[in-house]
Amino acid sequence: MCVQGTRHHLLNFISKLETAHSQKRIRLYRSLLKIIVHKVVPDRSARCEPRVTKRRPKAYPRLTKLRQELCKQLQTA
Repeated sequence: MCVQGTRHHLLNFISKLETAHSQKRIRLYRSLLKIIVHKVVPDRSARCEPRVTKRRPKAYPRLTKLRQELCKQLQTA
């Protein structure tokens, strides 16, 4: 189920959950979970999400030497 549908069901149940006693609250909670679990997510065949990572360019070069060596170079420069 999509997040929006889950939120919708939760909002419908929240007032009942707040006013219910402990045993009834447990039953309501379990029925809410059953409703959420049994909803089917629709097929989104037009969607395509490639599994790649994107490195963003940084303003500084990458650390390729030991940090101590670079610190020494900066102090002598």
